[in-house]
Amino acid sequence: MLIWIPVDAANDKASKIVPQLEAKQWALIDFDEGRIKSLDFYNSIEELGGEWVDFIILANKFENYLDYMNEGMMVLVVREEKTIDDIIEAFKFKELDEIGL
Repeated sequence: MLIWIPVDAANDKASKIVPQLEAKQWALIDFDEGRIKSLDFYNSIEELGGEWVDFIILANKFENYLDYMNEGMMVLVVREEKTIDDIIEAFKFKELDEIGL
């Protein structure tokens, strides 16, 4: 499955989540069988070219998320996690909050 995370820089798994309007890069994680298969960085979410993404993880619940939901993505929000490594660990154990209407 594919997961988007807005981050401060392309710094591998140490990149930190930021609100989407502050994102310098977008991390795209291919997550399968409980581990990261690949991690790529994009300058914008549009660079992927419309490929299906399963999840987007945002920094807080007050961000604009309706467009992502309309595209069929599940929107999750971090609690205390900051780095990609911490976020994916929380994702594995279903410790991220789901945003719903």
